[in-house]
Amino acid sequence: MASTRRQPARSRVWPKVRLLLIVAVIAAGATALYPVWKKANPDPPDLLVRYRTDTPATAPVAKPSLEVFNKTDKPLPLSDVSLRYWFTADEGASYAFNCVNVTFGCSNLAGRVVEMDKPTDTADRYLEIRFTEKAGTLAPGANSKGIDLQLFRTDHKELKQSDDRSFDARTKSYKEAEQVTAYKRGVLAWGEEPDGTKPDPEKKDTKAATAPDPLPAPPEGVLFDTFDYLGAKDPALFKHGWLVRTSKGGPGIENTWSADGVTFPGDEEALESGQVLQLRASTDGTEAGTKQASLGTAASKFREGTYAARLHFTDKPSSGDAGDHVNQTFYTIGGKGSTYSELDNEYLPNGGWGRPGPKLDTVTWYDHETNDRLYTTTNKSLDDWHTVMIRVKDGVVAYWLDGKKLFVTSGKFYPRSDMSVNFNHWFIDLPFKGERAWDMKVDWLYYNANDTLSAEEVQAQVEDFTGKGMNYFDTVRES
Repeated sequence: MASTRRQPARSRVWPKVRLLLIVAVIAAGATALYPVWKKANPDPPDLLVRYRTDTPATAPVAKPSLEVFNKTDKPLPLSDVSLRYWFTADEGASYAFNCVNVTFGCSNLAGRVVEMDKPTDTADRYLEIRFTEKAGTLAPGANSKGIDLQLFRTDHKELKQSDDRSFDARTKSYKEAEQVTAYKRGVLAWGEEPDGTKPDPEKKDTKAATAPDPLPAPPEGVLFDTFDYLGAKDPALFKHGWLVRTSKGGPGIENTWSADGVTFPGDEEALESGQVLQLRASTDGTEAGTKQASLGTAASKFREGTYAARLHFTDKPSSGDAGDHVNQTFYTIGGKGSTYSELDNEYLPNGGWGRPGPKLDTVTWYDHETNDRLYTTTNKSLDDWHTVMIRVKDGVVAYWLDGKKLFVTSGKFYPRSDMSVNFNHWFIDLPFKGERAWDMKVDWLYYNANDTLSAEEVQAQVEDFTGKGMNYFDTVRES
């Protein structure tokens, strides 16, 4: 019987060891090469941003128009998204922005200009845009459509955009723009920040520790505006429901209403050192040389609730001699005939109609034709900033100044119709000659159709809104 030789155990094990070594080497190589491969083959973004503009490098206002696309197969709430438009400030100027148009309404968009801790050559600030819960949700593959914005200096000097990272004068039609960054729940999801930071695929489904809380929907039945506009012809002014009066008629010097006196300068004493509405009444003492100023809501949809405005009344002209019988007015008006309604706050620094000033008349009208009204007069100078309020509820109209009740009317002296809200600055008469100009300022307007609030409660809400970048919204429904 022939004998057989047994293969040593070592020779049988070696092929298996060699195979394992080969697998390990391949795995190690793949692991080492994965970052390189991943960089060359990144996951598709959850969202992308497209941009266009129609302004040259030097312009009175930047006009970025943005679109957000949902690139996932799941719905994307816009409240999860924020956008940043990066730019360089000119000569340390302060900036403001407004929303001109968006499909879900400018009331559901908020924004703020932020100064960067670590500026670069092409950015030391950014305009951050956020969306409220009522901005809606983008379906898979859907597009927000155009988000039309304006960014401008509060001193209204021209911008120099050539060194602004997010600006591209060549982009007249929408194109993908990585120089405008987008964030999902606070995590960079699109674009490249000025320091070169790009989205990290490992963080795409996380929430940044610094992510802001979701932006709440604006409260129903409230109008709020801080008057961040370019001027009387700003398209956002009309989109937001305001009308500059240029029509004929009174009060004051007939047929002298002009848009020239409606401006929006920056003011250090304004809320967050922003802008104000300024109404200038000017004259040379003749009717032909007189201009009066007025801004009011286009809609007459306001009646019960709380009206409040922060106003700067003025005892002296900005130029020329003092003494004019000017009327600086915050009022509501609506209806005709049997439904006529008007609620007035009229400050007359030099008096008028044979009565001395300075004085504030608070007036509830029943019939303008027959001069049927009730009023009281506060005889003192108000040459400063003040919070002026009208509270209308349960048949009672109450007028307040800086938290102090001035006057109450009721019965037939109560609004019988919905009204518009207005600010006027006009001349009662023209007893003097010579050039002069008077300025009245408005920092913000607040109206709440649902509640009668104290001045402290109004101020708290105003600060809360502006702290969130909600500088304008209107959720008041027309009857």
